[in-house]
Amino acid sequence: MNNVSSIKQPRGRPSKSAKKIDENRQRLTSVGVALLTMKGFGATGLDEVTAKAGLPKGSFYAYFDSKEAFGLVLIDAYAKFFNQMLDHAFLNEAHTPLERLNNFIMQARFNMAKYDFNRGCLVGNLGIEIYALPGAFRQRLVDVFCEWQGKTESCLLAAQALGEIAPHINCAAKAESFWIGWEGAILWAKLEHRAAPIDTFKTDFLVNLTSHR
Repeated sequence: MNNVSSIKQPRGRPSKSAKKIDENRQRLTSVGVALLTMKGFGATGLDEVTAKAGLPKGSFYAYFDSKEAFGLVLIDAYAKFFNQMLDHAFLNEAHTPLERLNNFIMQARFNMAKYDFNRGCLVGNLGIEIYALPGAFRQRLVDVFCEWQGKTESCLLAAQALGEIAPHINCAAKAESFWIGWEGAILWAKLEHRAAPIDTFKTDFLVNLTSHR
């Protein structure tokens, strides 16, 4: 997941400025992630990124080789954040597996409401504009979705083992279905500036999952 070669490394002996360089890279990355959850890759300008990070105009290339390299770093940063959120919900044994799934949905819902539904899923946003993106993005986005599906499948298998869902249910297929529906719900919530699409998706998915026990 690390794109070390895409980030310019300071040469020679480490100096006091090395820490500042790393801090500025992180600021650019944080700003970039926020902008891509709102606007996507094509609509995000590098001058806007540096301005919001509080760095001089035109300084971007002191930290990243290209916008493409920056985009790959942003995908990895967002994937890391989202994996942590999934693990926090899915690995919490204080709740049953289906409660964990519900808790993840509600946490994501809260996060969207916090930003007035202006921010969506960075990976989903990039998927929408995939034909205008650098070729390297496609496989990376597929890999991220597969990782999320794997975590969801494990949660559903745990629910199956506990008897929360029927033994005949294909958990791999259901996990894939979850993310297909989830990305649509997030898009609609962002378009409508309200949580209703997420609530509809959650109710429909969980009802269908448990109706044939």
